[in-house]
Amino acid sequence: MRASDAEREAVAERLRHAMNEGRLDIAEFDERVGQAYAAVTRAELEPLTRDLPDTSRPARQGRSAVPAVGNDDEHEQSVERNRGRRSRGAEWRDWAGTSFVLVGIWLITSIASGGPTFFWPIFPMGIWAVILLSSMIFGSGEDERGGR
Repeated sequence: MRASDAEREAVAERLRHAMNEGRLDIAEFDERVGQAYAAVTRAELEPLTRDLPDTSRPARQGRSAVPAVGNDDEHEQSVERNRGRRSRGAEWRDWAGTSFVLVGIWLITSIASGGPTFFWPIFPMGIWAVILLSSMIFGSGEDERGGR
């Protein structure tokens, strides 16, 4: 049976998901996606995902009565915690970029007015920095289970 474009795209999406989970490296992902888009029949698509777990939750839960090693919820929570740690760096980069723009605006208005004016950027920069520091010190409001 010939494969449709939608079936090829579904296999590519499943491979993309597996790569994002760390199950495939970039080279293997590129090779398999190339084979998926070049596949003519469904039989050519099937081996590309045979060694990957099923990504649909209901099928995975209903497949076996034996619990899997490791808890999916725990894994998802640890991924969320790591994402939160990475986002702190991004928040500080956003703060620094915005502060740079605000100081630039202050500098231009000070030059245009003929002398230094009141350094008003301290207020938005300071408030934002206090919020970022407090979220680093006291957490983001989530408890240990990842809920709010």
